[in-house]
This record gives sequence, structure tokens and C-alpha cells, in this order.
Amino acid sequence: MKTKTVTAMAEQDIDIQKVSKRMAFHGAGYATAIHLGNRQKQLPAIHFQIEIKLLTKEKHSGARFPQKIERLFSQYAVKVEGGRLIQSLPLCFSDALQDLTWFQQAEYRCAFEADVSNILAGSLAEAKYMTLRDGEAFNANLIGLNMLRFYNDSTDIELINNYMECYQLNDVERERKLSELFLAAFKFVDDECNWQKISALAEFIHDQDKVGIIHCEEVISILNSGIPQCKTPSSDLQTMKAG
Repeated sequence: MKTKTVTAMAEQDIDIQKVSKRMAFHGAGYATAIHLGNRQKQLPAIHFQIEIKLLTKEKHSGARFPQKIERLFSQYAVKVEGGRLIQSLPLCFSDALQDLTWFQQAEYRCAFEADVSNILAGSLAEAKYMTLRDGEAFNANLIGLNMLRFYNDSTDIELINNYMECYQLNDVERERKLSELFLAAFKFVDDECNWQKISALAEFIHDQDKVGIIHCEEVISILNSGIPQCKTPSSDLQTMKAG
């Protein structure tokens, strides 16, 4: 009963925080890579959306009385839904290619690897925001795959691992392939034009103050506007396929 009473009192003082800049850049990097990165690879447009949720956590008063809740605080979480070209992962990558033509195999391989690069782009966008904020250099050698895991949430890491396991490579070959996809994602995020678009979308996400969905069409509109030298055709809206 005492715990319930304390919790009820704490609920009267809920500190609601905005979407953090880190989280906003992570989501923006992933979403931008899905739209622009796939198009640059001449892959099909795919439907996605950005979901903003409100997560409430308990903040305890200290180590002496860890069971006592000082207050509750909430933060908006950002999650990109959809956007994967390969919806169902095969048990074995080579087996999935067996009945495909050479051209279909090339398309499948490109789509498979694009999904991984796009996920990595979210973490790299967050990493770039953090390094620029701290006045440090955004360098592929300094960030590296090991450091990048700091910016990946558990869901992203699990998904990347699932993709890489499909290759059925040994540890050395798997690390080499993942490094190759990491460098492709780094190049995308580090491109000045792409970074301007990621930043514009991140600011839009950061300014959200309520839960809800930022629909695919709205994201594409933001990515296509405000930067004339990077402007992309609006016809992409008509070519999207539900994913």
C-alpha cells in the first residue's frame, strides 16, 4: 500500500521532456537513408513512418532508500516503422538466391545490404550530431563499428545481427561485410547535402510535443523542401509501395 501511495503522489509531479536531439537525429538519419539512400541506389520506394511515443520512467531518490520514488519523468521516444526492403529474412542468403535470375540476385543483394546500411545510418547520424555538438571530428576511423554500438538501441543491434547471420559467413568475413556496409552508411551521412536534410528532419522531430505518427508523405515533403540544390522530385510520393 505504501508503494502505491508514493507512486500516486509522484504522478502528480511528472516531468515531461521533449524528444532529445540525439533521438531525433537517430530517427532522422534512418528515415532519410530509407528515402534518399534507397533512391540513390535505384531501389524501389518503400513505405515507412516515424512514430513518437511517450515513455514514463521512475526516478528514485537515492541509494539509501532505492524503493522510494522521487518523481516520474517522461520522454518522447522516436521509432521508425517499416522501411525495410526485405521484410522476411531467409535462413540462408545463398539459398534465397538459388531460383533467381542474375539480375534478380543483384537486386536482392542490393536491397538486403541497403536495409543494413539504412539502420546504421540512424546510429551514425546520432554519432555525427554528438561529435559536432562536442566540437570533435566526425571520422570513420574514430567512430568505428565498436563505438557505433553505443548509438544503436537493442532492437537495431538484434536486427543487424539477424541480417548478418543470413550470410552464414565466418566471423572474419562477417566483420568485413559489416565494415563495408558501415562505410557506405558513413559516406551517406557525411555527405553535406544528405546531412542538411537529416538535420532539417531532426529539427522537425525534435519540435514535436505530442505522441503520434509523422507519416511518410510528410517526411518526404520535409526532405524535398528547403534545400534547392538537393531538391528531389515529388513524383516519389506516387511511386511508394506499401512495405
